[in-house]
Amino acid sequence: VESIMRPIRAPRALALWRRHASSMPSWATINPETMSASAPAIGRNLVNGQWVDAAAQHVVIDPLNGDGFIRVPNTTIAEVQPFVERMRSCPRSGLHNPIKNVDRYNMLGAVMADGARELAKPHVASFFSRLIQRVVPKSAAQCTGEPTVVRKFMENYSCDQVRYLARSFGIPGDHMGQTTTGIRMPFGGVAVITPFNFPLEIPALQTLSALFMGNQPCTKVDWKVAIVMEQFIRMLHHVGLPATDMDYIYADGPVMNELMVQGNCRMCLFTGSQAIADKLTLDLKGRVKLEDAGFDWKILGPDPSEMDFVVWQCDQDAYAFSGQKCSAQSMLIAHEKWIDLGVVDHLRKRASLRSLDDLTCSPVLTWSNASIAEHMDACLQVPGSKLAFGGKPLAGHSVPECYGAWEPTAVYMPIEEILSSESNFALATRELFGPFQVITSYKEGQVDLVLELINRMQNHLTAGVVSNDHQFIERVLGNTINGTTYAGIRARTTAAPQQHWFGPSGDPRSAGIHTPEAIKLCWSSHREIIYDFAPVPGTWEPKTT
Repeated sequence: VESIMRPIRAPRALALWRRHASSMPSWATINPETMSASAPAIGRNLVNGQWVDAAAQHVVIDPLNGDGFIRVPNTTIAEVQPFVERMRSCPRSGLHNPIKNVDRYNMLGAVMADGARELAKPHVASFFSRLIQRVVPKSAAQCTGEPTVVRKFMENYSCDQVRYLARSFGIPGDHMGQTTTGIRMPFGGVAVITPFNFPLEIPALQTLSALFMGNQPCTKVDWKVAIVMEQFIRMLHHVGLPATDMDYIYADGPVMNELMVQGNCRMCLFTGSQAIADKLTLDLKGRVKLEDAGFDWKILGPDPSEMDFVVWQCDQDAYAFSGQKCSAQSMLIAHEKWIDLGVVDHLRKRASLRSLDDLTCSPVLTWSNASIAEHMDACLQVPGSKLAFGGKPLAGHSVPECYGAWEPTAVYMPIEEILSSESNFALATRELFGPFQVITSYKEGQVDLVLELINRMQNHLTAGVVSNDHQFIERVLGNTINGTTYAGIRARTTAAPQQHWFGPSGDPRSAGIHTPEAIKLCWSSHREIIYDFAPVPGTWEPKTT
């Protein structure tokens, strides 16, 4: 427990980055250590196997000091035609399927094996970790986690594992020579759209998953961080992925929207806000899978124990990377016994260990200080609400004003007041993509009130039920639908590893990531083929029915 309560640092990871800073991968086109306003990194689009520029560029500013340190294509609608043609020209039957071009399953398995070996090289892992930290400043441990998860994912799907994803099944027919076979078919030209917060893990895993099943993806990552995925694609080419297997574009959202509509995109995997998810659903006529907004809750059950560990995990879930995760703990619902034991004060002490100095506090890339303060003040206007801790901007930094720099913050709001009106409920359950959470509490006999609260929420991504009371856990699990739910005294909401499903539930559009089930659900559809080769019986006579 003592080690858990120390300030969060990763000196060994920092030392590793410095040791390998001068050892750049042969395929890399940028240097994370030297890119600056005077020597900016340059990003390029990939279309039909060629790396190309756009007529204009976006300037990406360093989130820690405001310098323009990366220049990337600012692709316009007038420039998307090559991408449109590529998407439209991909066969509906895909680049491969269980009947066509089956050698590609083996090829992709080999690329995964070689790619995992490449990512296992210390200087390559350090390259990606440091590049991630330059564009989305977060702690060393948070940055090293992404290439580690990607490497393990590639190990999991190396060699024969790609073809195992296309496993078919057969059922005997009605007569000799008739067999029914079910196979997994790709969609064809598809799209992957991912946000800024995980610039390697999410786009890499979803793009590879699309490729596994035979699709030809066009991938767009938030252009402020998209240089990371570009470098990963260059690594894939280095280890054998055909350059024409996928396209990659730097663009604003409306440009990508137009590309998909003109390109008749057969399926889009979208990770991002609910409003855009709903627009894409209409524009693409339902051909979407979504990992949309995540207002995620955690319940502390009626049996408090392991206070230090639970507090540490709550702090990680709410404030690691300053809460900029779709799985971040947005609401903590604590039984009165936890409140009486001082859990809120323990949380305050733990959160106070975070600092911009070691990036355990991070710049907030989608909320300014003014907008965070406005939302916090609105929450405090609800009767009975109070500031639990935090509530102020960070001081002594050079984070540009367009970004936020805010203390880990919590506002206590009574559960009865949250449920008393639609406006209070909407306010308390608004996702603030930053270091902010709502804390509420419930008494013995108010579990139904808790269930009402969490089932009124619109998004059902992750959740945690912290308890060792089996009956309590089963009651909550049996009456909720969050797609990735952790249960037990060590329950969390964040840091999903590569071996289990991560995604929302309760919506036919729900996407998933990591597992074979997720890959097949998102990136393929079922096809039934009925083989019927038997000779027609000599006694057969035609009858009109």
